[in-house]
Amino acid sequence: MKTRNKVKVLREKKLMSKSELARKAGVSVVTVDRIERGENCRLETMRKIILALGFSVEDRDAVFQDQG
Repeated sequence: MKTRNKVKVLREKKLMSKSELARKAGVSVVTVDRIERGENCRLETMRKIILALGFSVEDRDAVFQDQG
């Protein structure tokens, strides 16, 4: 199931490469690529991506839509 998110848009606005986001989040580049394509990920991975993009966990809706 595909999930809607703004990870790619937000990453590009910050002029950040996939590898930079992956390094900051502590995940692989493959994981970042999968998330940007809308594939599901664990809540912990979501949290890492949100924080690496400079958002707080409370602002998760700004990054990931339709998520619990």
